[in-house]
Amino acid sequence: MDDAARQRHMAPVPSDDVPAAPAAEELMVRVAKGDERAFELLYDQFSGPIFGLVRRIVRDSAQSEEVAQEVLVELWRTATRYSPEKGSALNWAMTLAHRRAVDRVRSARASTEREQKATFEAARGRPFDEVAESVTARLERSQVRRCLSFLTDLQRESVLLAYYQGYTYREVAEVLSTPQGTIKTRLRDGLIRLRDCLGVTA
Repeated sequence: MDDAARQRHMAPVPSDDVPAAPAAEELMVRVAKGDERAFELLYDQFSGPIFGLVRRIVRDSAQSEEVAQEVLVELWRTATRYSPEKGSALNWAMTLAHRRAVDRVRSARASTEREQKATFEAARGRPFDEVAESVTARLERSQVRRCLSFLTDLQRESVLLAYYQGYTYREVAEVLSTPQGTIKTRLRDGLIRLRDCLGVTA
């Protein structure tokens, strides 16, 4: 017997007795009936694609894992809403994942903006604070960023340090290696320019 014949002889014969993996659509139907084993199989099929999509939107790995788990739990809870006639189970799951990921990003952005506003409000009692308060009360973050670009470098750095990071005049002067009197002047001028740019009336 030559080598080729020997290899054919030794090769395993495909068996028709090995069942094919259930389709995701079938698994979803079974999950809707409370089949935990079907959910385990569905989890194995969907966890990778779901995490990949969420990771591209959320960016942060730890948060992406949380969102992916939330999506998989939602699949278990809402499986009865899925109908094979509306499309593939994977597309349905990815739609849920996309929605959850976008919600997480929006929530994080809103939290950042609330913290930013709180930082401004924490600066109460400082000179020209009424300008900072009126800016934060009426304007979106993107508008503030746009108007900050119109300030001189020293004005912008002074405003960011004093009103975004909570530095005192003395600390700003030390960081920028600039006399404290100059910093006070730059802050005043910078806030006035911000107010004018944003159309805020003091």
